[in-house]
Amino acid sequence: MVEGRCMKCKKPMEMKDAKEVVMKNKMKAMQGSCPKCGTKMFKIVGKA
Repeated sequence: MVEGRCMKCKKPMEMKDAKEVVMKNKMKAMQGSCPKCGTKMFKIVGKA
């Protein structure tokens, strides 16, 4: 599991249904949702 910060809960949480995406600037990121409130979470990982 990948840990990110939920902006709604204001706490670090483990992402639910995390998947790797590549942004327009060719950087890798993880995208998922908060297991507590369901808000979208996003964490930049590094270069693709």
